[in-house]
Amino acid sequence: MRRAERKGRPAALIFGSGYLANIGTIPALVGRNDLVFADKLVHASIIDGIVLSRATLHRFNHNDAGHLEDLMKKAASGAKRLVVTESVFSMDGDIAPLREIADVTKRYDAMFMVDEAHSTGVFGDGGAGLVRQHGLEQAVDVSMATLSKALGGYGGFVACAPAMRDLLVNRARAFIYTTALPPAVIGASLGALDVLSKNPLLGRELLDRA
Repeated sequence: MRRAERKGRPAALIFGSGYLANIGTIPALVGRNDLVFADKLVHASIIDGIVLSRATLHRFNHNDAGHLEDLMKKAASGAKRLVVTESVFSMDGDIAPLREIADVTKRYDAMFMVDEAHSTGVFGDGGAGLVRQHGLEQAVDVSMATLSKALGGYGGFVACAPAMRDLLVNRARAFIYTTALPPAVIGASLGALDVLSKNPLLGRELLDRA
């Protein structure tokens, strides 16, 4: 629950890793007759999740909301649609235009998933990430993050609506068919959240040093 609160969402679900969070969540949301629109530079775990879902993948040019809209205009109507991007990209460290992508996603009635593995703990108030920093909590259906990276532990989670969490509990194979994280690992992540709560400027200090 504390992870959900940090992300400004009412619910969250813990996975064994960030990789498992992505490959579990995406196939739970879309299937063979659906469409996924993903930034060309998204993480391998997102691509693997899309492959497992068997949905049709459309890749839009990196950080190009205009190209995303062009693809969505041309895509077949009537199919369920999911847009996926990272907020901070893992290799180059550049930042996605989340508000522009959210606007396109809303216009075409698609779901929106953002991988915040590399912004959680660094950007936003108390390390809440860029989705919350931009006030896009209601525009993003699934905000994924890790307990590693800035939090220094292990594991992954998604922050979402309670109904979405219930769906994932019942459909995400990477959650259902694997072992839960040990209590000590969860305790370490809670400790990291306590550190961030007491030192909310740590992310800004990191960026200044960088």
